[in-house]
Formats: sequence, structure tokens, C-alpha cells
Amino acid sequence: MLDESLLDAPEELARADRRGLLRGAAEAGARVRTAARHATEAGLAELKPEGRPRAVLVAGAGTAANGVADLLTALAGASAPVVRLAPTGVAPAAGALRWSLPGWTGSVDLLLIATADGSEPGLALLAEQAYRRGCTVVAVAPVRSPLTEAVDGVHGMVVPMATAPYEEETEATEAPFTGAGSGALWALFTPLLVLLDRVGLVTAPPETLQRVADRLDSTAERCGPAIATYSNPAKTLASELADSLPLIWTEGTAAGPAGRRFAAVLTELAGRPALAAELPEALPAHGALLVSALAGDADPEDFFRDRVNEQQALHARVVLLRDRPAGGLSAAPAARELALGQDTAISELEPEEGSDLESLAELLAVTDFAAVYLALAASA
Repeated sequence: MLDESLLDAPEELARADRRGLLRGAAEAGARVRTAARHATEAGLAELKPEGRPRAVLVAGAGTAANGVADLLTALAGASAPVVRLAPTGVAPAAGALRWSLPGWTGSVDLLLIATADGSEPGLALLAEQAYRRGCTVVAVAPVRSPLTEAVDGVHGMVVPMATAPYEEETEATEAPFTGAGSGALWALFTPLLVLLDRVGLVTAPPETLQRVADRLDSTAERCGPAIATYSNPAKTLASELADSLPLIWTEGTAAGPAGRRFAAVLTELAGRPALAAELPEALPAHGALLVSALAGDADPEDFFRDRVNEQQALHARVVLLRDRPAGGLSAAPAARELALGQDTAISELEPEEGSDLESLAELLAVTDFAAVYLALAASA
């Protein structure tokens, strides 16, 4: 059950936030600036590539690393195939995962490794495998991590992951830093944007990254814990999603990966199940859920029932994340008609005008804050 009163009690939120999730979300803009500086210091901004890679392979562990692969796929589009390498099994070390390169990987391909941990032995083995095949390797990982030591200057280039001072000083058992948090995502994502801008796969020059950081800052101001729920889009969304199954429907280049990440962080941070799908495919894919026991009108006598000693029923709620739709044609009207026709509530988020990266940053920031508020209010 969600304690909605906690949302408008900043001091109580701070006490409940033992993992530092709100601070991480608020510092996303600063993390972009620090990560961009690390990328420059590592030499990424000075690269003079001979041409675009044939394919970009992305590997990593955790929600942030998986989100990075999804984001890069959306932004690169048809420029070059971006392939996420999922673990293929377990490695010899206890509890370790194993990654493998496709058989066609060679010297004209680029392997990107993104990890907020840096201790996965399978990723070091993957970098060694890529080196033997002549594949260029670039990793973003914590400084002084085993992966950094294994890759840097031997099998490829490493960009130190941007961290805040309090993260470096905190013991592992109390670490607020989480692979699902906003800080981890932007610390891993930003250096790879700098790199792919240099090879011509995405457009992310320094001035664009500065605007992205500014958009993250302005969104954090609107979504921060001191802002009341009625004027705070993240708190409003968290309140609307209480006791619901979120059906996250997305439209537009930036909205797709933002919606999938939202579903992932709702599960990892708040322990909430959520489903994400892109319009118009979301309509047939999730349509049956709107007429099932999860539908808003599933129990016609729900209004008259005494719920004092009953657990709240779980009902579907559509969350519509919109960016500029392809070709200017929108499936949003059909989505609203389907949801409201089944008495299913709907929440909508749409970013302000700006580049694809700015729109993406705003959607990610609002939904990350919302997931954190759900996690804190539900655990209080």
C-alpha cells in the first residue's frame, strides 16, 4: 500500500531514502557533465576514426547497462546495427556470467562494455576475446575495478565511470549507488555518446550534452522532494500508479527506450510489475488486459463494497509516454479511446520541445523520479 502522505513530507522522504536514490536522480545533470569531462580526458573527443564501424556490440550487466544498449539502438537508428550481447550462460567462476561474441565479429566492429560494477569476470574475458579478433574495445567502468585493470591499455580503452564523492567513500554494505539509478545510467551512457558522435553514429556534440544536462537539472527542480504533489509530475505519476499494473505505452524515438527503462526500474526499485510496449503494437498486445480481471470496470459492485479489511484490487493503468511520432501520424487518440472505453485510467507524459536527446533526458528523469517515489512511499 502506498503512503501518499509521505510524498509531501520531504524530511520523511529523506529518512526513508537509505539508498540515496533521490540524490542520485537529482544529480543526473551533474553526472552528465562529469562523464563528458572523463570522456574528453580519456581521449574520446580527439579520436579521428577512419569510418563508421560495421556494427556496434554492447555488453554489460544490470539495469543501467541494459538501458544503455537500448538507448543507443534507438538513437543510432539505421546508421549501423547496434547489437546488445546478452549473457549466454555461466562462467567458470562461482556466480559469474559468460558473454560471447557473434561468429562474424571482426576488426571492422566496435565492442562497448558498460558496467556500474566492474567486477564481472565474464566481461574481462569478453574484452580479451574481442582483442584476439581485432575488434576495437571501449569500456566505461569504475576506476580501480578488475575490468578496468584487465582492459585499459592492453585490450582496449577505458573511460572511468563518473561517480560522486559520497559514493566513493561509502562502504559496499551501505552503498546508495545502484545500477538502476539515474546516476549510473548517465555515467555509463554519456561517454558512449561522445564516442559514437565521433564515429558519426549519433549526434551528441558538447553543446548538445550541455543542453541535456541543463534539461536534467530543470526536470529535477520540477520533480524534487520539496515540490508538492499537485505541481510535481513525478509525484503525481507515482500517486496515480499506486495499486495498479502500469501498462506503459510509448510513441516516438525517445519514448520507446524510456518506457522500457521505466518498466525495469519500477520492478527493480519499487518491486512493481509493469509492462511496456510501443504504439500501435501495444493496442493488440495489451488489449486483452483491459477486459480481464485487471480492467478498471472488472467489478461493477466495487463502489459499494466495504474495503476496510480488504486488500486493494490491482487494476491496469495506461501510462502514455509520447515524443514526436514517426511521419507525424499519432496512434495516441486510438490508445485513449481504447483505454477510456474500458474505464481504464490513463496518465500521459510528453517532453518539452528539444532534440531527441533532450526529450529522452526529460522522459527518463520524470519516470526515474516517479519510480523512486513509489519505492520510498511503499516501503515506509
